[in-house]
Amino acid sequence: MTSFTKKEYEFLKELGIGPQNLGCYVNGTWKATGPVISTFNPANNQIIAEVVEASAQDYEEGMSACAEAAKIWVQVPAPKRGEIVRQIGDALRANLQEFGRLVSLEMGKILPEGIGEVQEVIDMCDFAVGLSRQLNGSVIPSERPNHMMLEMWNPLGIVGVITAFNFPCAVLGWNACIALVCGNCVVWKGAPTTPLVTIAMTKIVASVLEKNNLPGSIFTAFCGGADVGQAIAKDTRIPLVSFTGSSKVGLAVQQTVSQRFGKCLLELSGNNAIIIMDDADIKLAVRSVLFAAVGTAGQRCTTCRRLLVHESIYEKVLEPLVDVYKQVKIGDPLEKGTLLGPLHTCTSRENFEKGIHNIKSQGGKILTGGSVVESEGNFVHPTIVEISSKAEIVKEELFAPVLYVMKFKTFEEAVEINNSVPQGLSSSIFTRNPENIFKWIGPQGSDCGIVNVNIPTNGAEIGGAFGGEKGTGGGREAGSDSWKQYMRRSTCTINYGSELPLAQGINFG
Repeated sequence: MTSFTKKEYEFLKELGIGPQNLGCYVNGTWKATGPVISTFNPANNQIIAEVVEASAQDYEEGMSACAEAAKIWVQVPAPKRGEIVRQIGDALRANLQEFGRLVSLEMGKILPEGIGEVQEVIDMCDFAVGLSRQLNGSVIPSERPNHMMLEMWNPLGIVGVITAFNFPCAVLGWNACIALVCGNCVVWKGAPTTPLVTIAMTKIVASVLEKNNLPGSIFTAFCGGADVGQAIAKDTRIPLVSFTGSSKVGLAVQQTVSQRFGKCLLELSGNNAIIIMDDADIKLAVRSVLFAAVGTAGQRCTTCRRLLVHESIYEKVLEPLVDVYKQVKIGDPLEKGTLLGPLHTCTSRENFEKGIHNIKSQGGKILTGGSVVESEGNFVHPTIVEISSKAEIVKEELFAPVLYVMKFKTFEEAVEINNSVPQGLSSSIFTRNPENIFKWIGPQGSDCGIVNVNIPTNGAEIGGAFGGEKGTGGGREAGSDSWKQYMRRSTCTINYGSELPLAQGINFG
């Protein structure tokens, strides 16, 4: 039985969400012939609404139509494609509060974070509009007379996007906004546990395409499970698959896509460290650690999971940090003043309990937290653990608000600990020492894709390329020159003369 008739759910109607919803947008039409699933409010584990998922037939119909739409979309000039993305951004602006509320309701992050996530998609739309007039190639000097060399960037055709529950619409924005202005159609499989966000986002995009008399299959969306993700990974009609999730599943996706010579853009696990040097601004560092470790209930890939503190200031950092942890307000993410919402699912809560058990068995000492909140929702206490950097569990990503703290003596030791884990997404150091700062961001410093100074590990801006190294997958999304991943490069040489000089001065006949 759904809770859809509750007064606090009335806003869902403004987003086109009902008590029962079709979970596929294929060939410009809402339909679905797969199994019916329920979506839950993680704050009380009550059913919000029902969704009909995709079947194999729905997938094939959607992909066939998408392949045809790609032939049309590629002929639209890039600035015109940018205009469509601009309109998507405007439609999101008009629904910012309601959409942000849906993200918080279904995912469990606090309302300011839910609204902030939708704002991030809006910002990506703005970024992509400007990018649509800057998809520039290079003109290269030729060694041969009367020849010109240049680079052309052309669309791939179709980009598959598989997103995770923790950022159910922002990651789609990072990928789709750029893929669309680059001239690609988009096929999106949202997270199985946040189907209402997938549907609401797709309805907004679909309304813009319809208003502009464009094929709806330029943007195709499926609510579904691993079978849909596997179909996308295997589909030779999709040259690029962008996957966000665990390193284990990401590796399987990469292997499947590589077997057909497709390309992968992977955003996988993080195990991010903050280093606090002996000359750091402790007050600033403590505030940063709190946000980085507790924000989104520890369910960001950029969450701070390891805190490395110089031995000379260890107690000065730990005492105020433990104190503020004990003051964190836990509760309904939609209520004003809540700082820590629930974990996303009951399974997440169970994994937290298993993690705490394993932490204790490996010598971890709980300084605060370490238990679930006895309630109907998936709430846990934010936790700080004193543990050795060599403990095996420290090298794993426990997707919950659990922070490992450890001491170090020298900058070099701190860097070594930072780099000692399989993941390589985000990292940060707090120091005023220029030598440490520039070593940290250089070849002798952090091996991560995101390397910060005097700010937390989370909260990346869209203007920079987002992604990490090693077990994080090596992908880059959002800003900088990430757009190049969504296009194919051709090196073109044009002979505008009447002779045929060969490269490297070769004389042939």
